[in-house]
Amino acid sequence: MPSQKVLIRRPGPRLAEGILTRKERSPVDVRLALHQWETYAATLRAHGWETVEVERAEECPDSVFIEDTVVLFRNVALITRPGARARRAETVGVEQAVARLGASVNWVWEPGTLDGGDVLKIGDTIYVGRGGRTNAAGVQQLRAAFEPLGARVVAVPVAQVLHLKSALTALPDGTVIGYAPLVDQPSLFPRFLPVPEETGSAVVLLGGNKLLMAASAPKTAELLAELGHEPVIVDISEFEKLEGGVTCLSVRMRELYA
Repeated sequence: MPSQKVLIRRPGPRLAEGILTRKERSPVDVRLALHQWETYAATLRAHGWETVEVERAEECPDSVFIEDTVVLFRNVALITRPGARARRAETVGVEQAVARLGASVNWVWEPGTLDGGDVLKIGDTIYVGRGGRTNAAGVQQLRAAFEPLGARVVAVPVAQVLHLKSALTALPDGTVIGYAPLVDQPSLFPRFLPVPEETGSAVVLLGGNKLLMAASAPKTAELLAELGHEPVIVDISEFEKLEGGVTCLSVRMRELYA
């Protein structure tokens, strides 16, 4: 049976100081962000996921975006080396959590950099964005960790967004969805469906045809509902101010067999 465990991390008091690369800074309501995060976590649980809360990293403003700290394939956890130096301390608590859950732990080493937000898994194919936060050595180390386990690693150029999954994710049938103006080479994917809103490019697969989506993408939710999917809507507006999306806030451990 696939695992239903999902890693999450509570936002810390310095959340509003998070790193920005594309957006102008606007005030973040930390109290509202905590409420939105709690609703996000409750939504995961309501759809059958067991949330595993990783110890807070209070000195790391971006630590709530836990996706960037680890990539999982089969029973192996690859602890990343984030491209932003200020984020590297975030990996310690995540490493401890995945080890306790029984994953085999590997690491990305210098000079490699890798952010989990640059990694999109579709079956045994792993697309990895090569851009601002993930470098060639990071891609090589991900390939070395996962190809012996049966993965096919495909490097994808990322020039217009922070992470690959800032521009695209995938539906349960493997169709890649993305906001076309921000996708560098949609032809790299066997099936690509453009969506009408930038934040609509991010979905979390909850199981069956259910898709966790941001409230800021109503037109995309309508499109996907017309295609037979069931959008599950959450408001993450405070995290969107920090260039975060629904995928950034969790790591599903679907293939864990411990």
